[in-house]
Amino acid sequence: MPRRSNYDKFPVVAAGPAEACSAGWQAVTARLAPHLRRHHAVCVECYPGVFVERVIDELRAHLSSPTIFCSQECLKSPQELRAILNPLLGTDRVFGRMSGISMEEYFDTAKLQEMRLAVERAAQQGPVIVVGAGASLVSPSSATQVYADLPRWEIQLRWRRGEIGNLGLNNAEEDGAAKYKCGFFAEWRAADRLKKLLLPRIDFLLDTHQPLVPKLISGDAFREALARTVRRPFRVVPYFDPGPWGGHWMEEVCDLPRDVPNHAWCFDCVPEENSLLLGFGEHRVEVPSIDLVFAHPRELLGDAVHGRFGTEFPIRFDFLDTMGGGNLSLQVHPLTEYIQDKFGMNYTQDESYYLLDAGHDATVYLGLKEDISSKEMIDSLLRAQHGGEEFPVEQYVNRWPARKHDHFLIPAGTIHCSGAESMVLEISATPYIFTFKLWDWGRLGLDGRPRPIHIEHGAANIQWDRTSEWVRRELMNRFETINEEKGWREERTGLHKREFIETRRHWFTGTVPHHTRDGVNVLNLVEGDEAIVESPTGAFEPYVVHYAETFIIPAAVGDYTIRPCGASAGKPCATIKAFVRTGA
Repeated sequence: MPRRSNYDKFPVVAAGPAEACSAGWQAVTARLAPHLRRHHAVCVECYPGVFVERVIDELRAHLSSPTIFCSQECLKSPQELRAILNPLLGTDRVFGRMSGISMEEYFDTAKLQEMRLAVERAAQQGPVIVVGAGASLVSPSSATQVYADLPRWEIQLRWRRGEIGNLGLNNAEEDGAAKYKCGFFAEWRAADRLKKLLLPRIDFLLDTHQPLVPKLISGDAFREALARTVRRPFRVVPYFDPGPWGGHWMEEVCDLPRDVPNHAWCFDCVPEENSLLLGFGEHRVEVPSIDLVFAHPRELLGDAVHGRFGTEFPIRFDFLDTMGGGNLSLQVHPLTEYIQDKFGMNYTQDESYYLLDAGHDATVYLGLKEDISSKEMIDSLLRAQHGGEEFPVEQYVNRWPARKHDHFLIPAGTIHCSGAESMVLEISATPYIFTFKLWDWGRLGLDGRPRPIHIEHGAANIQWDRTSEWVRRELMNRFETINEEKGWREERTGLHKREFIETRRHWFTGTVPHHTRDGVNVLNLVEGDEAIVESPTGAFEPYVVHYAETFIIPAAVGDYTIRPCGASAGKPCATIKAFVRTGA
C-alpha cells in the first residue's frame, strides 16, 4: 500500500468563534455563576455515562457554596430496576428487545417528589444545583438548563474499562458486552426520549467527553451549529476497533497507531454512535451525531425518509479489514418479520460488501451450494458448536474470488462473510447488532471467550433457495451504466430489490452533477486521493474529501457537484453513493 495517508480522523464542522466556547472547569463555572445568582437554580441533566461525581466535585470546587443535589439518589434500587429490565433484556449475551421505557421509570416516584420539595426549599435560601441523569425531573422550571452530553463510543470505552456501569445498576465490574446490551435496548432509549424534549430549550450544552477539559457553549450556539451542519456536506468522527479477524490495511491508509493487535472495524457513518466535532475557533466541542438527527430530521433525511424512519438514520457505512487477518464469522441477518417479532425492530440489516481493496487471493463467502441438505448443514453446525469436528464451510457455502471494486449484495436471509485479505466497505441498513453468527472458525474473541453463536436464530432465517446460480445472477457485480457524459460515468450497483438502499458508483475525471432528490446521500471516495464537493449556487463552502472517507450530504443541500482536486486533479476518481429508495 504505497499511498501516503491523508485520511482525516478528526473532521471538524466550523461552527463559530472561539469566544462562544468556554473550555475548562474554571471557565465553565465562571460562565454559569451569573445564571446561578440570577435564577438561584441550575439543572445539569447528564446523559448516562457522564462522570456525575466528577461534575459535582468540580462545581462544588469552583462555585461559591451552592447546595448540590444528585438526582440519581432518587433512582430505584438495582433490584427494582432489574425486575423492570430483565424481561426486556432476557438471558442471551447479545440480544434483547427494543423497549419503550422512559427515564421516569428508572426513578422512585416518592423520592423524586421528596427531592423536588427539598430543591424548592433550598432555592429559597440560596443557590441550588441539581446534577445527574434525570436532573430535569426534579429541578424548578425556572432553573438554567444545562445538558451534559457524551457520545456513545466514549460510553462504550468507559464500560469496557470498568469505569462506569449502567444507570442505577451498580454493575461497573460486569462484562462490557452485557452493559452494552442494557444500554442499547433500554438505557439509551430512555435517555434519548428525554433528550429529544430538552435539546430545543436548553440554555447550555456541556461537552464532557474530556472530563478534565469540558467545553460549554450556549444552547443557541449549539442549535445554530446543528442548523448550519444540516445544510452542507459533513463527516462524523470515525472510530476504530480491533477484532479476532482484524487486519492492518487501515493502519496504513488511515494512519492509525499500532497500540492494539489489529484494526478490524472502522465505524465512519453510524450516527447513533459516532460524534460530531463542532469547531469554535481552536476549541472542539464533541457531541453525539444523533443530536443532529433529533434536531433536524426532515432537513437531514428528507421528507419521505423521515416519514418512514422517523428520527433514525437508516444508512450505515463501515469498514471490515481482513488484510493480513482472518475470515469473518459465517453469519446471516434476520428477515424483516423476524426482527419485528423477536426484537421489536422496525426494519432489518440488509447490506452489501464493496471491495475497497483486495489481496490476490481475497474471497467472499456468499450463498449456498446447489442441492445441499438444510438438515445436514444445521446438524453439522451444531456438532461443530458443541466441540465436534470443524464445520466444513465449503461443502455448503459458496466461496467467490473478490477483486478491488467488486460489489456483493447481501439481502437479509443470505448466508455470508468476508474472507481474509479483503478490505470491505460495508453499506447497510442501520440495525447493526442483529447478526446471527453460525460458525466462527473455532477461535476465541479478544477477551479469550468464545464469541456468541446463534444457530437457532440463523436457521430460522437462512433462505435455502439462495444458491450458487441465484447468487451469481442476483447478487454479484450487478453493474449497469445509466448515464455517461464527458468526464464522468454513473453506474447502478445495487442494492438488491429486496433492500431499500440504492447505490450508485461514479467514475470521473471532471465535474459530476449530483442532486439529493429530497433524500440523504452517503458517499465514500473509493478511488483517488481527494475530491472537492461544491455547491453550484455557493450555498455552502467547498468541501474536500480524501480517499476512503465517508461523507454525508443532507437532503436539504439539493444540488451539489464532485470533482477531482489536489493531487487527483485530472486523474480517475470514483465515489460510491447510497440513498434510500423512495419510489419517486
